[in-house]
Amino acid sequence: MYWRKFNGEAINLPIKEAVAKTIIQETEKGIKLKVCIGTDSQVKGVDTEFATVIVFLREHNGGFMFIHNEKTKQKYHIKERMLVEVAKSIEIAYELCDLFIEYNVEMEVHADINTNPHFKSNDALKEAMGYILGMGFAFKAKPEAFASSCCADKVCN
Repeated sequence: MYWRKFNGEAINLPIKEAVAKTIIQETEKGIKLKVCIGTDSQVKGVDTEFATVIVFLREHNGGFMFIHNEKTKQKYHIKERMLVEVAKSIEIAYELCDLFIEYNVEMEVHADINTNPHFKSNDALKEAMGYILGMGFAFKAKPEAFASSCCADKVCN
């Protein structure tokens, strides 16, 4: 899996090692971190592109993110695509959760799903919330889900 920083710099370590190294470096500087993981997708012609982000928030001091992009030609209905986004976020959260526990880093999974029933993505809200909470993770949906609806959205080419 290819991960990069926002500036395009490749992350050449396995993602778990890169995240552990980042947490250690930041905490050694006395910085308290919070991590938000989210995925967004965009359909362009026959391609669906997913962007998953790991957003590191520095308490009172901005933040930064790691990014993974992935394209597929598989077609999805809107509800299915929303749940695939959630599954991609959960996959990364699950891979990294022991680090967050070990280093006492708060973590949330953000879903790019609208809480307003007038939006099509809302059809997937109950399932997504159940999936994320059932895995034991904190959950945020729009408008609070900035990792997926803002950060991942910006890097979904």
